[in-house]
Amino acid sequence: MTKLVVGLGNPGKAYEKTRHNVGFMVLDDYVKSKGENFDKEKFDGLYTMFSQNNEKVIYLKPQKYMNLSGEVVRDFVNYFDIKLDDILVISDDLNLEVGKIRLRSKGSSGGHNGLKNIELNLKSNAYKRLRIGISNNKNIDMKDFVLGKLNEDDLQILSQNYSKTRDIIDNIFSMPVADLMNKYN
Repeated sequence: MTKLVVGLGNPGKAYEKTRHNVGFMVLDDYVKSKGENFDKEKFDGLYTMFSQNNEKVIYLKPQKYMNLSGEVVRDFVNYFDIKLDDILVISDDLNLEVGKIRLRSKGSSGGHNGLKNIELNLKSNAYKRLRIGISNNKNIDMKDFVLGKLNEDDLQILSQNYSKTRDIIDNIFSMPVADLMNKYN
């Protein structure tokens, strides 16, 4: 059975190192750590595929804007016949401190437009999600905040967690999610 790990973000240079692209950043780090790169394109998605624990896993960065990323996820799920339980989506989270990690086996979108669109297109919220904190500045319009660039301190905090996010991605389909949640939440 094919598995799917999705990093959420917005495509293009203008959005690099923005808070909303934390999902891309985590997935970029993971794929690079395996000596791989995003060398394939399909259904408006950049992806790579390699084995993990003797299972075929697709690592996907949707190349539609965040609020349409569910369309790309849906197309991959349908084409590769992926079960909901075999999906992990990595996204930013305004409600967590910068760098804080929250893993869930399913749940609500929490107002996140990328997750909302995935739920709409998959007609379910029963997929795993790894949320990475970006904090929230209530003095800045939310749209401007999430599309704003991360400062050096925040980038440093996020990169310090890459070993944890790599471990979660390595084990998400081979260990009980509850065990990973107990270890990292």
